[in-house]
Amino acid sequence: MRGFAGVLAVFVSLVLTACPPSQPLPDRLILSPASFSRLPGWGEDILWAAVPAFLRSCTTLKSRQDAEPFYRNQPSVGKQAISFGTIADWRAPCMAAKEIAEDNNNATRAFFEHWFQPYMVSNNHEREGLFTGYYEAKLHGSRTPSERYRVPLYRRPNDLVTVNLGLFRDDLWGRRIAGRVRDRQLVPFESRSQINQGALSGKKLELLWVDDPVDAFFLHIQGSGRVILDDGSVTRVSYDGQNGHSYVSVGRKLVDYGEMKREEVSMQSIRSWLKTHPEKAEKLLETNPSYIFFHELPVLNPETGPLGAHGVSLAPGRSLAVDNTFLALGVPLWLDTTEPAVGMAGSFDHGRPLRRLVIAQDTGGAIQGPVRGDFFWGFGEDAEHKAGLMNQPGRYFLLLPKSIDPMARAREKDQ
Repeated sequence: MRGFAGVLAVFVSLVLTACPPSQPLPDRLILSPASFSRLPGWGEDILWAAVPAFLRSCTTLKSRQDAEPFYRNQPSVGKQAISFGTIADWRAPCMAAKEIAEDNNNATRAFFEHWFQPYMVSNNHEREGLFTGYYEAKLHGSRTPSERYRVPLYRRPNDLVTVNLGLFRDDLWGRRIAGRVRDRQLVPFESRSQINQGALSGKKLELLWVDDPVDAFFLHIQGSGRVILDDGSVTRVSYDGQNGHSYVSVGRKLVDYGEMKREEVSMQSIRSWLKTHPEKAEKLLETNPSYIFFHELPVLNPETGPLGAHGVSLAPGRSLAVDNTFLALGVPLWLDTTEPAVGMAGSFDHGRPLRRLVIAQDTGGAIQGPVRGDFFWGFGEDAEHKAGLMNQPGRYFLLLPKSIDPMARAREKDQ
C-alpha cells in the first residue's frame, strides 16, 4: 500500500503540475432576491436621515423621459445583464417619497418596504467586498501666489479629452482613457511629475494656490475640498477631470520600499511619513502619475457635501461611491460593514457595526468591482480621521422598485 500511495502521489503531482493555474473569474454583478427581514440592522437605522439624499437623486429624473433606461451606462450587449428599469419605474417611488413626514422613521420604513425589493449583491459568488471612506478636505489658500501659497490647483485644460471606450465597443465597456489631440491623434496627457515640473505653467490654468503640497495631494485623492482663503472667505473646489494616467497607491509604494508594513498603512500614517521625510516626499508622490483638475463652487450649504458624480450634493453618512460600470447612480443600498476602530491604523480593524441606508451618488478611480464602496464621512477633523482609517470588509443589498425585473435582460440573452 505504501508503494501504491507513492505512485498515486507522483501521479497527482504530475497532473497538478501539468494543469495551468485557474484564472480569476472576471467581475460579474449577481443579484439574489432577499427580504427586508434579512437586512442586518434594518429595524435599528434612523432611515429618515437617508430620505433627503434619496430625494436629491430623484431630482435628476425631471428632464428625462419615462421610457428611457434608468441606468445611463448600460450597454446593449456585454457583461452587464442586470436591468435597473426605466425612468417610469423610479418616478412613482420618487413622487411618493416627497410625502414622508420629516423625522418619521416608521413611515420611512413602510415606504421602502412598500415600494422596493431588496437584492443581495455578489461579485460572481463572493458577497463580501472592501469598503473605504472619503471626506471633504480642508485647505488654506489664496487667489494669488506668494511665498506661503505656492502650490497650484489647476482647472481643467481645454484640450483634455476624455473617451468612454464602451461607446465604441461593448467589450471595452467600463473603460475610459484621457489625453489630448495632437496631429489628429489622441496622445497621453502629462503625468503628475511632468505637471510638477512646469508642463502647465504659463497657460493661466491656476485656479487657486494652497500652502501645503501634502494637503494638495490628499485633495487629489478625495476629489473635493473647502479652501479657507487668506481673506477669511471659504470656497469649494470639486473634481473636474483627470489626466488619464492610472492611479498608483503611495501607501503600497511605502510597503514595497520597506518603509511600512501593510497593516500600518492609513492616510494618517502616510501623511506622517511625508511630513517627517520632506526630502523624499515629492519623489514618492510622483510615483502616482494620476493628476486631478478642479473647478470652483460656492459653499451654499455647509451641512451638505460637494457635488458627486450623480450631479447632486453628497450627504455625510448617507452617500456611497460605487463602481458605476456595475451599479446605477441614484439607487438605494443597505450597507452592512463596520466603522474603523478609533485609534487603530491597521487594515480590516473591526469597530462597531455600520449598518444603514445609503444612496449610490458618487464614483472614483479606485472604486472597482460589483461589491466595492467608498463611504462619504463629510467635512471636518472627525470625518477625516474616520475616512483615513476605514478599510473594512462588508457587503450591501440593492433596493430596486418592485416594478422592475432585474433579470429580464439576462433571460433575453439566454434565449
